[in-house]
Amino acid sequence: MSVWQCALLAGIGFAGGVAVGSGFVAFITVLDIVPRLAQLSKTPYRIHAYEYAIVAGAVTATWMDLRGWSFDGPIWLTAVVGLLAGCFIGLLAAALTEVINVLPILAKRLALQDALLYLLMAMAMGKVAGSLFQWLMFHL
Repeated sequence: MSVWQCALLAGIGFAGGVAVGSGFVAFITVLDIVPRLAQLSKTPYRIHAYEYAIVAGAVTATWMDLRGWSFDGPIWLTAVVGLLAGCFIGLLAAALTEVINVLPILAKRLALQDALLYLLMAMAMGKVAGSLFQWLMFHL
């Protein structure tokens, strides 16, 4: 492979990384996750720490993925990390749902205003069941 081909591939990879990173930042910004977390936890003075934690987590996870690192810890630690990751994904999904108002529109169109709590619980239990199925069937 020539120097120009390597430079072209590096440029394409860098441009792709910038595009994905920009999309991630726009997504987090539109969902207003960091200020909402600061508001709910009553810690607005730590908003910069939350932002640094998101950036540090993204950079660390990217570096670990690129280097092919893995961590073999005890099962209880894996469960704690999985629980925290699940909480984050749930928070992200809830924020996205709140922003685009999917559930009220769905409940109104399907005439399920009285059963909105059951609809939410069914969605949550479906996520849990699907995650458990995937984890138990493919990872054990």
